Amino acid sequence: MPLKQLSGLDASFLYLEKPEMPMHVGAMYLLELPAGYRGRYVNALRKHYAARMPATPALRRRLWWMPLNLANPAWVDAEPDLAHHIVEHKLPSRPRKGAAPQDARTLLEEAISALHPQLLDRSRPLWRLYVIEGLPRSADGHKQVGVYTQVHHAAVDGQAAVALANVLFDLTPEPRELALRPSTRRKTFQIGMVEMLRGALGNEVGQVVRMARALPATLGTVAGTAKSALSAKNLLGKGSGNLTLAPATPMNVTVGSTRAFASASLPLQELKALAKAHGATLNDLVLMLCAGALRGYLRQRQQLPRKSLVAAVPISLRPTGDTRPDNQASMSLISLGTHLADPAQRLAHIRAASSAMKTTMGPMKSILPTDFPSIGMPWLIEAAASLYGKARVADRLPQVANVVISNVPGPQVPIYLAGARVRASCPTSIVVHGLALNITVQSFDAHMDFGLMADAAALPDVKTLAQALEGAMAELRALPAPAAPTAMPAPRARSARKSAPAPAAGAAGTVSRRRLPSRVSPPDARARNP
Repeated sequence: MPLKQLSGLDASFLYLEKPEMPMHVGAMYLLELPAGYRGRYVNALRKHYAARMPATPALRRRLWWMPLNLANPAWVDAEPDLAHHIVEHKLPSRPRKGAAPQDARTLLEEAISALHPQLLDRSRPLWRLYVIEGLPRSADGHKQVGVYTQVHHAAVDGQAAVALANVLFDLTPEPRELALRPSTRRKTFQIGMVEMLRGALGNEVGQVVRMARALPATLGTVAGTAKSALSAKNLLGKGSGNLTLAPATPMNVTVGSTRAFASASLPLQELKALAKAHGATLNDLVLMLCAGALRGYLRQRQQLPRKSLVAAVPISLRPTGDTRPDNQASMSLISLGTHLADPAQRLAHIRAASSAMKTTMGPMKSILPTDFPSIGMPWLIEAAASLYGKARVADRLPQVANVVISNVPGPQVPIYLAGARVRASCPTSIVVHGLALNITVQSFDAHMDFGLMADAAALPDVKTLAQALEGAMAELRALPAPAAPTAMPAPRARSARKSAPAPAAGAAGTVSRRRLPSRVSPPDARARNP
């Protein structure tokens, strides 16, 4: 059978990875065990994963490298050793001398900050899971454990990770029975050098042919989108502010090998109600909350630029129903309006910027590539990534964005993992040179859970930024809802002799010509990430 190589987008996450830039994504889960639970949860979790393994192809494959690293590697089947991939991480039984007791989430955040920089073993399937023991009990006396998951970004994007979670998690404490076929292991690891090179060259030729065939349609789409963009007043200049270089901030620096992680949760139903009241989308409000928190955080430190911050927002290129374990996403830019002190003006700015992005990216989604010829690309990308970091280019040149903000749709119902109730699900993502802060958001149960991953040297107090989201939420609550247009009075019955006079201009009862902004669909992520 033909060799299945990683796509250009998937493989790029491998080539960009350095000790300073781990390229795995995942989540922090806070779990509550059933009353009277006995035994080690790590054993229950290994047993649970073993039962679901046939339905998780992303967890049952490893990399097979091309000779001399000439082209993208391929995935080959590999049975994971669950004793290696699911491990126990015990927190100190006593707090440091003189330290105040910490809540479970803070302890989890500190553990993830220390664990995240560890790179995954590329000789094995590219995932790992830590069961974090030693957390305080919940308010009602239940034992709590943390779970920190890592999956390499070369294997999944945000939506593929959600599809993977749908297999592993349950809606009841009792795990459901899945109709699974036994996994069939193909011995693709025995492919010889000649066969590998032949398969790689055949794949390259096929990609070039497909690109040539799609070129006329691609050029037509690009030309049409460019014409529309240049003629749209809300896209350039004083409108959205999307197409501009980002101002300098503490986040736009060369990153190091340490991380700081923080999390926050906000009420989901209230956010949905506020979005409806303001004629906005839930994604608009996520951007609004992040903008408010960043503005307050930087302003308190006298580091707020006069120019608006710009967010890099992942958008999904994945067709509906596609759950393949790969990356199908691209990146867009949205101005956050942080230069505006008035929250109402900031929300209007974000809505306009989101609408402009959607207008531009909508037609382009069908032609954005996720795969491309890769002969020689491993050498080029790895060399460029190393040079970019060592020369500290991010410290010298302006960036196109200040922060990555990703909104990934998740389950809006209670879920369970190996019998334990999930109380929080906060995503963890990657930071790269020039973008030392990544905010990934997921709707979960009754909350919007925020995960803030930062370079520890650039933002050592990222916990303060996470806490600023509460202030941004209070600011959003205080916004008055826009007034609804006055209803048109019922027309009078016409007289046989004389028509009813029209109301005078500006009289009471006339409909205002001023319209509320139209609703804008959120950019589809995880990808939206991510």
